Amino acid sequence: MNIHKAATKNKLGEEAARTGAQKIRDAILRQGKANVIVATGASQFEMLSHLTNENEIDWTKVTGFHLDEYVGIPINHSASFRLYLWQRFVSKLPVPIKSFHFIDAEKNPKNECIRLGSIIKEVQIDVAFIGIGENSHIAFNDPPADFETNDPYIIVNLDKDCQQQQLSEGWFKSLDEVPNEAISMSVKQIMKSESIICSVPDERKASAVSGTVTGKVTPSCPASILQNHPDCSLFLDSQSASAINAN
Repeated sequence: MNIHKAATKNKLGEEAARTGAQKIRDAILRQGKANVIVATGASQFEMLSHLTNENEIDWTKVTGFHLDEYVGIPINHSASFRLYLWQRFVSKLPVPIKSFHFIDAEKNPKNECIRLGSIIKEVQIDVAFIGIGENSHIAFNDPPADFETNDPYIIVNLDKDCQQQQLSEGWFKSLDEVPNEAISMSVKQIMKSESIICSVPDERKASAVSGTVTGKVTPSCPASILQNHPDCSLFLDSQSASAINAN
């Protein structure tokens, strides 16, 4: 795991985007196309802002995959990650992306897992842009995460810490409004990515970051699995790195 520490959240986003953008360019140069995974949440604001402004990426040769989505949330809901990705990524690109596979978990999540799984099984993901949750989840794989399933997309239960984070970040007005379930890309599918760009700002993520970097690899700290990836770059700011520095 390559750890990059930036002074500020904005600088973190800039450096993560620059690194990920070059990997996209390299994939296009090497094979004429690129496949990417894109995450959502407050941790990705700065990274996505910089990524959509990166020069010399031929987005018409890029296919995108959605990382996770709440079950039962319509696309016009303020917490919809489909809406988030449209507003903060797809619609901001200088040219249209070749295709983007959004997760529609509103009506039949089981069938949606099968549909998306059949698509992503046919490609190699070149770059996965992800984050880490306050409970150390990657995507919506809350602890204890399933490290064994081979299904690319799965239906998961959201634990209380995860639900509280979604409320605290302002996506919902009350804890009761936060869904109990989501469709999530599985841990194994994320780990199949050629490169992982993991952006993790804010002091509230410091404990999860410390466990990810210094702890043992265990489903109780899902992000710790990133230690086993051959090309994972973890981008931190001074606050999210603070618990590492304290050790």
